[in-house]
Amino acid sequence: MKTEKTHLYAIPLENVESEHCAMIVDKGLQSVKGIASHKVELNNKQAIIESEKPEIAIPDAVKAIRDLGYDVSTTTQTIPVLQMTCASCAVSVESVIQFLPGVVAASVNYASAEVKVEYIPSLVSLNKMREAVQSIGYDLFLNQSDVNQETLEDIHTRKQKQLKIRTFGAIILSVPLVAIAMFFMNIPYANYIMWVLATPVIIGFGKDFFINAWKQLKHRSANMDTLVALSTGVAYIFSVFNTLFPNYWHSKGLHAHVYFEAAAVVIAFILLGKLLEENAKGNTSSAIKKLIGLQPKTVTVINQENIQTQLPIEQVTVGMTILVKPGEKVAVDGIVVQGSSFVDESMLSGEPIPVKKEANDKVFSGTINQKSSFQFKAEKVGTDTMLSQIIKMVQDAQGSKAPVQKMVDKIASIFVPIVIGIAVLSLIVWIIFGGQDGFTQGLLALVTVLVIACPCALGLATPTAIMVGVGKGAEQGILIKDAESLELAKKIDTIILDKTGTITKGKPAVTNVVWTEETESLKQILLTIEKQSEHPLAEAVVHFYKEVKTVDIQHIESITGKGVKADFNGQNYFIGNQKLLVENNISIDKSLEKNASEWLAEAKTVIWFTDDKKALAVIAIADEIKETSIEAIKELQKMNIEVYMLTGDNSNTAKAVAEKVGIRNFKGEVLPKDKADFVKELQAKGKTVAMVGDGINDSTALAQANVSIAMGKGSDIAIDVAKMTIISSDLTKIPIAIKLSTKTVNTIKQNLFWAFIYNIIGIPIAAGILYPINGFLLNPMIAGAAMALSSVSVVANSLRLKYYN
Repeated sequence: MKTEKTHLYAIPLENVESEHCAMIVDKGLQSVKGIASHKVELNNKQAIIESEKPEIAIPDAVKAIRDLGYDVSTTTQTIPVLQMTCASCAVSVESVIQFLPGVVAASVNYASAEVKVEYIPSLVSLNKMREAVQSIGYDLFLNQSDVNQETLEDIHTRKQKQLKIRTFGAIILSVPLVAIAMFFMNIPYANYIMWVLATPVIIGFGKDFFINAWKQLKHRSANMDTLVALSTGVAYIFSVFNTLFPNYWHSKGLHAHVYFEAAAVVIAFILLGKLLEENAKGNTSSAIKKLIGLQPKTVTVINQENIQTQLPIEQVTVGMTILVKPGEKVAVDGIVVQGSSFVDESMLSGEPIPVKKEANDKVFSGTINQKSSFQFKAEKVGTDTMLSQIIKMVQDAQGSKAPVQKMVDKIASIFVPIVIGIAVLSLIVWIIFGGQDGFTQGLLALVTVLVIACPCALGLATPTAIMVGVGKGAEQGILIKDAESLELAKKIDTIILDKTGTITKGKPAVTNVVWTEETESLKQILLTIEKQSEHPLAEAVVHFYKEVKTVDIQHIESITGKGVKADFNGQNYFIGNQKLLVENNISIDKSLEKNASEWLAEAKTVIWFTDDKKALAVIAIADEIKETSIEAIKELQKMNIEVYMLTGDNSNTAKAVAEKVGIRNFKGEVLPKDKADFVKELQAKGKTVAMVGDGINDSTALAQANVSIAMGKGSDIAIDVAKMTIISSDLTKIPIAIKLSTKTVNTIKQNLFWAFIYNIIGIPIAAGILYPINGFLLNPMIAGAAMALSSVSVVANSLRLKYYN
């Protein structure tokens, strides 16, 4: 029902191609709460909804549409956020963006100072988001083109410089303030001198705390700036009052205390803590900086007349021939066309040994030429290069939130109001039970509680550890796509390995062929069929018979998990495994069968070439086991992880390979769907399953697994589906990834412990809980220093991960 508060919103639809689809979507929207009315316009490809609470109804509608198998046209962008000072700032920014109609999801990472937002461009613009964020005291940096990337750096540099000036200015003025307050209180006009010294610190160097707190107040929210502004503001105003009207307290028989030094020193300590925190946070993203630094600025291009020209990397296009001299970095991805050399690919793969590159070998942006000059043709440039994609993947992962962070965000959002409540309660209790000095002592307790209870450390605990952990993984050739996978990997108790390309090198070669009747025409038919097959083993046969000519075969049919069938001149031919032969009643000569048995015992894969009556040839194909596979599997078993091997290969070959690498649990002749079903079966038993694979046939199982790991030299689909990618295809990286996960999660736990323990111990002491026992009251200055130290200690603890080997 339409009311004055409801508005209409058009949600753009994708894949809704018929009235039936439109009806399904319309029906699906009925179950979404908060939608007053709805209709789907097939011609305009949009769903019109009417709602009073679009900030809830639109994301729920998008989810409902996607759950039905359709999609909504959205855009996802990562935007730097400026001027955030604590975890509750991140919560405020996230809330204000999420509240805008048209925003599907928003997630702010305080450590990387970025918001990742998915939105419907026709409903909300980036400028609208920026206005909303500016209204609560922060800002978004919207222009992120390459040209403007330096501008963002300039902003950070300028802010850093201003922070340094404010910090050192506050410290310089605070030193004489403390000296007067502690040793020279009785000099003439001491209070006035301290007032003069404290004022520039409070309303000059510390003015941002008050401005931001006011903006928060206007939106009925609070953050760390609120705590600082309240505590130092109360101390300052109270001191000014006592300086101007000391007789008010004297008439009550009390001394007119001033706390100018406390207010100024708290500001100085907090600014110092922020400065140290910013420097430490910069170090957490050093892995990204290293990767970005691998891209050279200029390249040497060779034209058709063999003339060399220096060009900026931005002007390189696909197809250009580029010269790489010894010691230079490869600028873009390409294929070697002339010369040979050894190339250091360690920053991409983590492997320290340089790789030989010669004609037709691929080279990648960011790798370093070690020896001779060579020329290569550019195949991928700009954001398409592997290095650019790795940088984006690492940035996305560093910006993502681990599941534990959601709990921390909830705590941070209610933390500040609770602290303000505790501070006010302390003041009241002191006034009631504190005797003559109850008000002044209560005021001191209020200030100290507000100062010590900074949620900064809480906000930094998880993201800084994730940033360092993901960066550390990237340095070792382990690409982690999101924080959730990094957090989950430590729980892996079962790992499933694909055989071909995962345990083995994935470069199968024909080792034996026995024919019943070897003729040129049969070899041509065999080669032609295999050339059109997508199976990895077919390439080995094609390579073996590369000198043989092909024939014209039009009809070739793939039989999933078994082989292929072809029709040539009215005769059917089959290439595949023994199951295919049995199903088609094809007879096998005993001598061929004997050969096949011997090869299977040697862990070779056997394929058959037949017509529709009898086997014509048996072919043995061997795929060498990787040098590191046995060591990696042994290491995983030492970590009490149950290792399985699944393969589409026949059971005898699977058994032989499993025995060679030390795997007790294996299954052969497994179809792609069976792999996913096996993962489900293990998950139903309560196992946390990791699937490791490299092929398209592994993608379903990869999607089903709790943690999916793709081998870097595998198919693009497998890499897209998997949450982790081992660039070098070296299985020993998997135990390293699991250990890195354990280390990162432990670091997060330690960080959260320190963040909480500071507050759990500090807040009651600041409120004066020890005073009745031993007369101890915490000085606000010490509280300020402790608060700054808590953030620095959390970031420093995360940085220890960088030195984990």
